[in-house]
Amino acid sequence: MRRRLITSTLAVVLVVIAVFGVSLVLVETRTITSSAQESVDAEALRIVSIVDSRLIGGEPVNPDILAEQSGAKRYALVTIPGRGPIEIGTRPTGGVIRGFAEGERAESVVVEEPRSAITAEVASTALIIGAIAGLAVLAAVLLAVRQANRLASPLTDLAETAERLGSGDPRPRHKRYGVPELDRVADVLDASAERIARMLTAERRLAADASHQLRTPLTALSMRLEEVALAGDLDTVKEEATIALTQVERLTDVVQRLLTNARDPRTGSAVAFDLDEVVKQQIEEWRPAYRSAGRAIVRSGKQGLRAIGTPGAVAQVLAALIENSLMHGGGTVALRTRVTGNQSVIEVTDEGPGVPADLGARIFERAVSGRSSTGIGLAVARDLAEADGGRLELLQLQPPVFALFLSREARDPAREPQERPVR
Repeated sequence: MRRRLITSTLAVVLVVIAVFGVSLVLVETRTITSSAQESVDAEALRIVSIVDSRLIGGEPVNPDILAEQSGAKRYALVTIPGRGPIEIGTRPTGGVIRGFAEGERAESVVVEEPRSAITAEVASTALIIGAIAGLAVLAAVLLAVRQANRLASPLTDLAETAERLGSGDPRPRHKRYGVPELDRVADVLDASAERIARMLTAERRLAADASHQLRTPLTALSMRLEEVALAGDLDTVKEEATIALTQVERLTDVVQRLLTNARDPRTGSAVAFDLDEVVKQQIEEWRPAYRSAGRAIVRSGKQGLRAIGTPGAVAQVLAALIENSLMHGGGTVALRTRVTGNQSVIEVTDEGPGVPADLGARIFERAVSGRSSTGIGLAVARDLAEADGGRLELLQLQPPVFALFLSREARDPAREPQERPVR
């Protein structure tokens, strides 16, 4: 492309120079010729006027006097009736330009100039025009190279950008070239790079969320299957199998929700549900794990609360908090339900060392963890809570108190249950 741009630009410039250069040479040739003709005619008139004045005054007429008075630089032939011809200068050979003038006493003057002088002047003018044309061609070459580089280099950059996008490097370059059409292409490529980057980020986030969120129900399911394997009577097997099936349904719900959120994070299926059932389900699922660790999990607070949200998402949030207390906390873990304003609140606390002060403000950020964990559990939990219009907060560092706030379903105050501890 660079070669084509240079070639096409030079072709246009050469055509323009050829047309205007030849025309200018022709015009200058005619101008020089006309000027030379006028010059010899004027010199002939000047000489004949001198001859007239000397003849009228009876003064002698000879070549030296005429050459001195007229300042003639060309060959001149003076013819006076009754006298011999008078010559001034050396008569040129070859082609000449003649000027003729006739006086009042029938004398005549012929002035001649060799055409070679005119040809030399025309050649000098043509040489100047040629030099100017050469400079114009040189300037055109430099301009064509600069313009070709200005257009070809951005195209090379854009091709490299497109190749990087195809190879999986979606970083936008934000580079512009001062050419509207090329800048438009660069804008489109940068926008595509940003979309691809967002898609890749969403893919990686989905993979991280899936690996983390599926781990908890799979662990719980594994514990239930172990209970089934160790059970000695049929009733226990049936009970554990029923709980395991429930956990499989939860696992299916987790997968479905992950896929839904991956397509559109704003998609939600919030409904009014019984908060006690979700809390009870989580305590039953996690009690074996806590029992194995020599710890207890209890609940307290109001019962019979109904909230607006997605039961599966709320269960996942509670599971993340309970697992976080199991891994990083200590002592008894307590789930407490209460009401504040038009919201239902579930608090999860333990008797462990709590959250370090330097992590308190960043505890819900991804990849932030006080120990060797993935650092995405609480971030995913907060995203799930916010997807249903709720929020997840750290109310206290030591001992740690996490609170899940959910919109509360309006109920008759007279029928509100009283707060009592439940174990």
